[in-house]
Amino acid sequence: MLGWGWLLTGLMGVQAESVQPPATPQPVQRLQVVRPLPGGLDAVPVLNSNSPEVVQQEGILVSTFPGVGKRSPSAHLNRSFQGRFDVFAHHIARGEIARGESSGPGLPLDLRSLYVATVVGNADPHRSATVRLLQGASYLSQPDAPFIALPPMLDTTLGTVYSGPGSRVVDDLLRGRRQANLPDRITIPPGELVVLTSLPIPVRSLQPPLNGRSTLLRLDSDRPVYVATLALFGRPAADGTEQAPTEADWRSLLFQGNLAGPREEPPTPPGASGALRYGRVAGVAVGSRWRATLSDAPGLTRLRIPEAGAAISYGISTLVAGRLGTEQVQTAPMETYYPDTAWAAHGNYGIEYDLTLPLHNPTAQSQRVAIALETPIKFDRPAPDLQFFDPLPAAVFFRGTVRIRYPDDRNLPQTRYVHLVQRRGQPGEPLATVLVPPGADRLVQVNLIYPPDATPPQVLTLQTLSDLSAP
Repeated sequence: MLGWGWLLTGLMGVQAESVQPPATPQPVQRLQVVRPLPGGLDAVPVLNSNSPEVVQQEGILVSTFPGVGKRSPSAHLNRSFQGRFDVFAHHIARGEIARGESSGPGLPLDLRSLYVATVVGNADPHRSATVRLLQGASYLSQPDAPFIALPPMLDTTLGTVYSGPGSRVVDDLLRGRRQANLPDRITIPPGELVVLTSLPIPVRSLQPPLNGRSTLLRLDSDRPVYVATLALFGRPAADGTEQAPTEADWRSLLFQGNLAGPREEPPTPPGASGALRYGRVAGVAVGSRWRATLSDAPGLTRLRIPEAGAAISYGISTLVAGRLGTEQVQTAPMETYYPDTAWAAHGNYGIEYDLTLPLHNPTAQSQRVAIALETPIKFDRPAPDLQFFDPLPAAVFFRGTVRIRYPDDRNLPQTRYVHLVQRRGQPGEPLATVLVPPGADRLVQVNLIYPPDATPPQVLTLQTLSDLSAP
């Protein structure tokens, strides 16, 4: 379940990989406890648009409009939103041999920009609807956020460190930002629709002609509204330039169009034996944020730190066949989706993890605790350990920003934004170390929005260091 960075970086050659054949990675065991994550997802619905990932045929990506009055009723899921909801979209454009040409070298490519729109319709025939855009961002791989080589950990105080559009999008929203080109609100007349965003994915100037865009919007509506993500290619203008689709074009596609293509291979049905294919997501998932207090047991208010030299971990974005021995699947369920797409939002792309750690030191000596996000080797069945690779393989499994709020050694509050790049099976460097005096408590908060182009699962690890003087 690799993100699409593998496709972009593999073809474009921008990800730093050794040109020499690497040594074969070997698993290294670390004996420790892995716990299920307390808390759970909220009930905020998310329009999740990720299938087809590579769009080569115009059409409807996801529509929650009613099928009545539409040329292709099955392309519409008939689900309205009111109050809080999110829109997540993650798609790729790739220049292809022009339609009607035979395959072969040197043939012309179709290099039109692919436009992806978010269209919102007022379900109320009598009153206007106001939709507020609370936070939101949308970035291209080229030129906004190319997949560049970065160290495993970099401070990003100002949000200027990112690798890939998913990495940049989640950094913006983690800081509560709304991108400058996005409106703060739209008003939709009774029974009408408005194009909220219409954003291009250009490929003409790129070599190879391949580009992607990630979008994440947090919205709130005072009336029931329908939402759709749609895909159209740019139209040739009279002067030979490319013209963006008009509002009339988007309206026509919504009413007259079919699902975009090419359709991807369907997922493995739940519980089926054999190889597991998760599939791409296209529909409405339930859950935008996972909020939890990590304590020793439900109802308790403290988390006893591990013994000196020991560690405990909590699963992050655990999923079917990747529960890390916890028996916990954190994947957001799908309320409605297309039959050939994923039956759960595997990966939890765009979901925020809001975790509070009320650390308690029960010993008579001061202890220093390191907190890290890590990417262990994926496994499912219960086991008394985690496994990591040495040396690390090439595939990057996590690119994104984590925020940690913690007290320093003087018990003064600190906030750190850290951009992480982790390969499969990579142990994490500490996001922070916290000095906890004997019998004392210290509060730590960790927030991350699970980034597009990441591959689950990860773990949040607490380790009590043997060396009190460690930074």
